[in-house]
Order: sequence, then structure tokens, then C-alpha cells
Amino acid sequence: MEITAPPKTTHGEARGPQDNREAGETGEAPVAVPTPDEAEAALVRRRRREAAALLGEFRRTAVLVPLGEDGSPLTADFGGIRWIHTFSDESALARFAIARGEGSRRWTYDRALGARLLDVVIPAMPTPYGVALDAGTEGEGALFPPVRGIVPDAAAVDAEPPGSPAPGTNRRDENAESAR
Repeated sequence: MEITAPPKTTHGEARGPQDNREAGETGEAPVAVPTPDEAEAALVRRRRREAAALLGEFRRTAVLVPLGEDGSPLTADFGGIRWIHTFSDESALARFAIARGEGSRRWTYDRALGARLLDVVIPAMPTPYGVALDAGTEGEGALFPPVRGIVPDAAAVDAEPPGSPAPGTNRRDENAESAR
């Protein structure tokens, strides 16, 4: 019969049964460390939730829509989209006016629910329109582009044309099946 000494710790002391762990183990459940892909996916999910919350709040809120000299909503062109300027309050509109060098001008505006702008006004426009909220307010503005999920599909620039296959289907495969 052979007798062996208990394994030694890194400090040369004998380990007892409670110390019979591999180096680095604590006996507690391991903590999962997200991989870069998992962390990025979690960040994307969080930002989508934040964007959905912001969109929901905008849809429920009456915003100021400044009017041009002809009485139509004040707009700007950017990235092939025409953007209707909207503001959460008069101070945000004032910051915008000052940034444009028009702080002394008398601004007329309408009030409209965000939902009305996105669901009624945008679809009635002849070209792609989006909504810019609080332009000129550093770090607090938002853009609501004319895409699915924000405006009705009929006004969305990313909507599928009528008669196109549903997402995830392949019309070529369907034709091959029917030819057999």
C-alpha cells in the first residue's frame, strides 16, 4: 500500500478536501462573460427598445410644427428625404431659430400629434418625407425616417413593391416546384 501526501497549494501548504479545486475555481457558479457578438447583440436589442420607446412617446405627444412664409410646414432636404421640422416645446424651437440666425423673427406654428404626422401627413406627401424632432438641440434631437415600422408601408421607402415575394421566400424556388 502506498501513501501519498495531499497536494500542496501554491504557498506550499497541504490542501484539504475543501481546497480540492482547480486553480481559479471558487466553488461558486461561473459567471457567463458575454462574447463580443453577444454583447453587440444585447446592445442592438437595447437600442431597438429605446428607439421603440422614443417613437411611442413621439406618437402620443403634440409637437410644434413651424410654418414657412407660405403657411406650409418648415422642411429641409437631407439624404434624399425631405424632413418636416418639429419641436417638443417653444424653447427647442427658439434654440433652432437662434442657430439659424433667425432668433428675432416671429415664428408661427401649428400643433400636431406625432402620430398624425407619421400616419396621415407623411403618406399624403408626393415624395419621401420624414420627421426631424428638435433639430438644433444638441444631443436631444431625433429623426423618424419614412421606413416600415415608423410610417405606413405605403409611404415607406423600404417597403416591398406590390406583387413581390414575402420576406424569406424565394420566388425562383416556387417556380421550379410548379414546373415539376
